[in-house]
Amino acid sequence: MEILKEIGDDSIAKVYIGKTSKGNIIEFVESIPTGNIREKWVLIVSSLNGCPVGCKMCDAGFFYKGKLDYQELMEQIEYPIKRRFGEKPLTKKFKIQFARMGEPSFNPAVLDVIEDLGDKYENFFPSLSTVAPIGVDSFFDRLLKIKKEKYPQRFQLQFSIHTTNPKQRDEIIPIKKWDFKRIADYGRKFYDDGGLKITLNFALAKENEANPEIIREFFPPEYFLIKITPVNPTVNAKMNNISNDIDVENGLPIKHKRFVEELKKMGYDVIISIGDIRENLIGSNCGMFILRFIKERPELRDAYTFVKDTNEFTEIIE
Repeated sequence: MEILKEIGDDSIAKVYIGKTSKGNIIEFVESIPTGNIREKWVLIVSSLNGCPVGCKMCDAGFFYKGKLDYQELMEQIEYPIKRRFGEKPLTKKFKIQFARMGEPSFNPAVLDVIEDLGDKYENFFPSLSTVAPIGVDSFFDRLLKIKKEKYPQRFQLQFSIHTTNPKQRDEIIPIKKWDFKRIADYGRKFYDDGGLKITLNFALAKENEANPEIIREFFPPEYFLIKITPVNPTVNAKMNNISNDIDVENGLPIKHKRFVEELKKMGYDVIISIGDIRENLIGSNCGMFILRFIKERPELRDAYTFVKDTNEFTEIIE
């Protein structure tokens, strides 16, 4: 891994632009959410070079160059470990989130890495975020098998939902994907007594519909929890006029306050995850630092196949 650029603060988070051994230019992150690296250290790695999904608030969908192989995934993990610790991550909880660039279920090599890391690092805590695309059943079948065999008590699986309105969900996540019933059925199978509940994530915008009754209809609170995050200040969110509904000062939604209150009354665990707002300036939350890097290095633009090439986007990167 050749590090082309980095930005951030060692005590909060760092974003890296790296050139892999195969020549892919990708982005990955390390973060210290508790402020104590000996307590918890998080890596957020890319599964793909860009993403073909094109979610309305995510910048990874501006381009797509394909899957990263096993070695390229490991390079994103091994570089920050060596930089911080040497051989092994000396932290109580070593969490790796497959959630930066790319829908992880499109890349079977992600499963190989998850399976192997449990043998390599005893403090490894896997986390995977997905929109649950249709057509990759073999990935989810094997994921379930690996979880049951190796991580029954310590696997964080997150489904990106964002709205309870199926039509609106199709607009936000414009690919064919599992409906709520199929997500619920898989989540029940994935859950183990004493383990983590399955997370339903809402990047909550003011425009998004959020009906607690629909959540209760499909997702029992004994298996599922709700995580609400702000809509981060991404380029794509700005272009699509998506407005954040979370007041980061008091950690509560504005328009959807009742949604949270009703869910809690129904017995759901509700996490409002804001994190350190300084990460917005660093770019480690969600906005792609790689877009800024391409702007600084225009000769690299030819290395990408841009899905979106509107006049507005061209102005952003040129």
